[in-house]
Amino acid sequence: MGEPLVESIELYNGVKIPKLGLGLFLMKDEDELVNAVKYAVEVGYRHFDTATIYGNEEYLARGLKEAGIKREEVFITSKVWNYDQGYDQTKVAFQESLDRLNTDYLDLYLIHWAAPKFVETWKAIVELYEEGKIKAIGVSNFQIHHLEELKNQGLMQPMINQIETHPEFPQNELHEYMKENGIIHEAWGPLGQGKSELLNHPILMEIGQKYFKTPAQIIIRWHLERGEVVIPKSIHDNRILENSDVFNFSLTEEEMKQIDSLETGTRYGSDPDDQERLQKTSIKPE
Repeated sequence: MGEPLVESIELYNGVKIPKLGLGLFLMKDEDELVNAVKYAVEVGYRHFDTATIYGNEEYLARGLKEAGIKREEVFITSKVWNYDQGYDQTKVAFQESLDRLNTDYLDLYLIHWAAPKFVETWKAIVELYEEGKIKAIGVSNFQIHHLEELKNQGLMQPMINQIETHPEFPQNELHEYMKENGIIHEAWGPLGQGKSELLNHPILMEIGQKYFKTPAQIIIRWHLERGEVVIPKSIHDNRILENSDVFNFSLTEEEMKQIDSLETGTRYGSDPDDQERLQKTSIKPE
């Protein structure tokens, strides 16, 4: 088993989250995912990000078991889906996730989207945290007004907010808000989800040539230098390895500014304020 990638960020409750993880979004094939997880463990990954709606929590459990790694050596994140939100249902959904993941605790549990019952959902998650069933708690796809709503309700502040972030969509205002409030910024879709031309951008290619790195590695380094946790997804061994080889160089202030200049305001994922979608996905299919 390879040496773990040791760099981590401390959340405000003292829990440390590895800066780089493997995202498991859209990874539906069991054997493919199991092999990806085993290889990731082999090359040093200790952080895995899944969710109920991904339908692959059991596959992650199998991958970790076959990798022969101890539970306490990995950081596992899952998320409660929109149709499982609400105080009681969240607790049921959480237990179901634990069962599928074959564990008795989670390192991080997130509200996947700010669906209509997110305040009640958060109350349940805070209780699960206080009972010691979750090491750290947070949210995903929350805007400033959602975070303010939790604050106005007098509730515990999330430790992390996992949001779509990449050079074309750096989320600067939200990034600064979270920094000021001690909420760690975690980036999903960090490379533009393959929907953009980022990986062929001349600026990234030029910076990459200087460090003998690929544009993807330059982007991941940009995230890390911004103080973010990054969870690129891949099922390919060469990419999983490539994405992890980002801790042996740093970008200059000028290079950071060059990458910042790629901002276009383009969001490739769903809009967190799309109420129609949030309502629709809050109804469990028959």
